[in-house]
Amino acid sequence: MMENVRGKRELKIKISAVAYTNTKPFIYGIERSEVINQIDLSLDIPSDCATKLIHNQVDIGLIPIAAIPFVPNANIVSDYCIGSVGAVNSVFIFSNVAVSAIKTVKLDPQSRTSNKLAEVLLKFHFKVDVRFTTDEEEQTDAIVLIGDRTFGCKQHFAFAYDMGEEWMKFTGLPFVYAAWVANKEISSAFVADFNTALKFGLAHRKELLKELPTVLNFDLADYLLYKLDFEFTTDKRKALNLFLKYVAQL
Repeated sequence: MMENVRGKRELKIKISAVAYTNTKPFIYGIERSEVINQIDLSLDIPSDCATKLIHNQVDIGLIPIAAIPFVPNANIVSDYCIGSVGAVNSVFIFSNVAVSAIKTVKLDPQSRTSNKLAEVLLKFHFKVDVRFTTDEEEQTDAIVLIGDRTFGCKQHFAFAYDMGEEWMKFTGLPFVYAAWVANKEISSAFVADFNTALKFGLAHRKELLKELPTVLNFDLADYLLYKLDFEFTTDKRKALNLFLKYVAQL
C-alpha cells in the first residue's frame, strides 16, 4: 500500500507559481479544481520560480519571460499569462528626476523580466545611457520595483514610469511579464485541466476580491479586473518574441 501511495506522489507535477497578488486568480482556480490533487504547488518570488525550473526542481513554473531562454526544453503550456495591455500599475521605474536625467538605476532582485524591460526601455525607448546596480546600499537616481511592494508607492516619488504603459508607447504591443513554462513534455490532458482551472479562477476574480485585504492608496479591483490582462494572445506572443530580441541587443 505504501508503495502505491509513494508512486502516486512521485507522479504529481511540481509547479512553482508567483506569490504576488497578480497570481491569486490562478491560485484561486487551481485550489478549487481537481488539478490541485495532481500537483505539488510552491509559491515563490519570480526569480526563484525561474531558478527552480532551470534546475529541474519543478516541472512547470510561472516564470519571468526573460528567463525562458535559460530553461532547457522550454515550452509554454498555458493559454494564460501575467500580462497587460498598456499600464499594469505594478511594474515601475520610480525616480525623483525625469527620465532624461537618470544616470543610475537600482534593479529589483526579485525579477529578471522587469529589470531587462527597464534596460530595454531606457536604451531603446527613452534613449538614455544609465548604469545599473544591484547594490542595496547604493543611492541611485531611480529604482526598478515590481509586484505588491509597489502598491501605494507612487506618492513617494516625483516620477513613476509604468513599464507596461511605456512598452505600449514604444512598440504598440501589450506585454507579457510571466508565462507558464514547462521544461519537459506535459500531457495534453493535464494542460487542458490546468487551463480550465486557470480560466475558472479568472472568472471568479470578484469573489476573490472579497477575500483579499484592502490596500491603502491602491485600487485592487481595478488592478485585478482591468490593469492585468491574462489571455496569452497572438499579440502577446509577438511582444514576447520582440522583447527577447531587444534583450539580445543589450
